[in-house]
Amino acid sequence: MPAPISRSLSQHSLIFLLTSIGLIMLPHGLHLPKPLFLFFFILLIWRLAGILRTHWLPNRLALLVLTSIGLGLLYTQHQGMYGRDAGVSLFVVALGLKLLEIHGKREIYLVVFLAFVVAASQFLYEQSIWMAVYILLVCAVLLATLIVQNSMQIKTPAALKSASVIIGQALPIALVVFVLFPRLEAPRWLWLQDESRAKSGLSNTLEPGSISDLSLSDALVFRVKFAGEPPPPNLRYWRGPVYLFTDGVRWMTPPNWTGPMYVYDYNRQFSGPSPEFSGVAYSYTLLMEPQKQDWVFALELAAEYDPALHRNKLLQLLTNKNPGDRNEYQISSYPHYNTGAMGRAEQKDSLQLPGPASEKIRALVRQLQGYDVEPKIFIRNLFNYFHQENFHYTLTPPLMTEQPIETFLFTARSGFCSHYATAFVYLLRVAGIPARVVGGYQGGQINQIGHFLEIRQADAHAWAEVWLEGQGWVRFDPTAAVAPERIDRGVNIDLQLASGAVNFSPETETRLRTWLKQSRQAWQSIDYNWQRWVINYDTASQAHFLSGLGINDWTSLAGWLIACIAGVTLILSWFLLRSKKTQQDKSLLIYRRFCRKLAKAGIEIKPGEGPKAYAERAKSQRQDLARQIGKITAIFIRLRYEQVATAGDLQLLSKLIGELRL
Repeated sequence: MPAPISRSLSQHSLIFLLTSIGLIMLPHGLHLPKPLFLFFFILLIWRLAGILRTHWLPNRLALLVLTSIGLGLLYTQHQGMYGRDAGVSLFVVALGLKLLEIHGKREIYLVVFLAFVVAASQFLYEQSIWMAVYILLVCAVLLATLIVQNSMQIKTPAALKSASVIIGQALPIALVVFVLFPRLEAPRWLWLQDESRAKSGLSNTLEPGSISDLSLSDALVFRVKFAGEPPPPNLRYWRGPVYLFTDGVRWMTPPNWTGPMYVYDYNRQFSGPSPEFSGVAYSYTLLMEPQKQDWVFALELAAEYDPALHRNKLLQLLTNKNPGDRNEYQISSYPHYNTGAMGRAEQKDSLQLPGPASEKIRALVRQLQGYDVEPKIFIRNLFNYFHQENFHYTLTPPLMTEQPIETFLFTARSGFCSHYATAFVYLLRVAGIPARVVGGYQGGQINQIGHFLEIRQADAHAWAEVWLEGQGWVRFDPTAAVAPERIDRGVNIDLQLASGAVNFSPETETRLRTWLKQSRQAWQSIDYNWQRWVINYDTASQAHFLSGLGINDWTSLAGWLIACIAGVTLILSWFLLRSKKTQQDKSLLIYRRFCRKLAKAGIEIKPGEGPKAYAERAKSQRQDLARQIGKITAIFIRLRYEQVATAGDLQLLSKLIGELRL
């Protein structure tokens, strides 16, 4: 038989507790294995039913069987007990099983504290403002559960109000500890235990149409805040992977290439003469969203960058931070640069072809004078060819599974940026000109409220780089020959998602669309600052902030921490004690008015005489007022010494004393 339930546990408090735990568990349904999530809610519903039918609750044997089922689910769903997901699931199963063992206040306290842990574990998966507000609310409900349990006469609204006041009083100290307490960084070996939170993005392989898939995603990739004015749209090229090798269908980065071995280790840190930079420098803070790769998409071309970054031989920035986290970097870039000379091995790799070009391809190269003129003239002829020969820019080109370059150039003549970039580079290599495909993002939308740039997956782009004597690697974007508005005006993500077709940002917008855009940008600005100053407040951010306050060593940090906590505690204590004193003084002042009335009738209160003794003496002398005196004294004692008084008692006490006639 199940253990008896204590009489001190009311149905009201149990329902309140189980409801709050159900609210805590709802967001976990997005990431917990479905069998475990279902198992927990079966236990929760079972416990709710047990409130009305206590004999339905499981006995010890049934609890043992349920525990075995829970452990079995944990092992089969996670193949062990280690890691973030397995740890959170263990707490969830333990909480569900403990619900069936609630028999008294001790179990209530254990369940509530365990529920606080499960609520906090939500931040291991989601750290948005909405989740923070939601967890704060459910924690207020849990705290209200404890208040109801300890004061059975308090109703739910009053308990929620008290819980909100307690949380409000705790927030200043929590803020001080958050800002000043030393930050702890997760060790590198934990990176392997976390699933990547990144959404799909650019990959190591580029196939015709692969970027057009990203064009229908508004997922955020990174945000950029410039120290001054941002560069114009046609200079906003955010450099990512370089696709150097091709098998005729796909273009691959060096680490993903399975063909003949190449000489360079392109992912090694860049060595040799640095590029020469000229013109205006753009300094900015780049906040990367979680991703799978260790790529950082810097404005082309980065000259100075965060110590956590390094530049490889393909001029791409890579990070040594965990790419599965949001990371912030300080970078300075120049849009004008000269990368210098190129070695023979690098030249060979930049001319790689899967085999001899077809006669049709060679005929086109001859037609455009690729074998006869200098590279710049051939490139100009190629741009004119794309511009004049009825090529189209579209998200839905026909399939080109075999010989995609020839099909695109001579049959389809429609495609996305990856089609134009790969065909452009292929023709240059056939002509003996070193070239390669670069992937990344182009453009971005300015948030007018937060004054930062948002780059989303729909801004994914591919362009070409050509090596020219005396200039090094030079960017050429063949998409500009077909759809210059893609470069100058950028992508209209909302319309593109709605229609599934290419849409560029309009030069003018309706009033309603402008209002909706401003509302969304206001929210995105709030979210950006939340991510930068709360979620991304790491060791480096804290050190930078504290150094501005003159805190540069452990001694000064400890002094600030103690002083701030003591200051906040003193302010809160003064406020709480002052509020309590004010409330007590009102009842005492009214009672003193009663004492003065009796004194005028010759019944003065003696030093050290309590309210009850004074009332008894007064009633013996004025038996005609005994009932009134007794009622006034009882209300005063309730206000002064008991916790069950209401605001109406204070008004009633004042009224009765006013009606007292001696």
